[in-house]
Amino acid sequence: MNQPKAVIRNIAEVPWKEFPGHHGGALSKPLVDQEELGARQIDHRISSYAPMAYVARHKHKVQEQIYHVLSGEGLFEHGDVKQVVRAHDVVFIPPGVEHAFYNTGLENLVFLVITSPIYDE
Repeated sequence: MNQPKAVIRNIAEVPWKEFPGHHGGALSKPLVDQEELGARQIDHRISSYAPMAYVARHKHKVQEQIYHVLSGEGLFEHGDVKQVVRAHDVVFIPPGVEHAFYNTGLENLVFLVITSPIYDE
């Protein structure tokens, strides 16, 4: 029987990807995921959105998400509300909340994305 093992990854080892629904240079690095690491309950990414990049409005059936902004600023849209978010802001998104995220600033918007569970079933 295989024993579980801790994994250390250097962020530079992980290529940038533009996931479906992300536009204009909205890139992410999947740091902890099922595909590469076998994670079963959590998906952890770092994202970097160029100015004008965004993720289109969408919602999740069962997934919870956290956006933790590290640098830059942008506009977070949820329901009918639009709010400016910047470094050190943390956004919690429960299932069923329609949302979008836009880089409306002058520099890259860099943030962590933590999602659980991995699949939106």
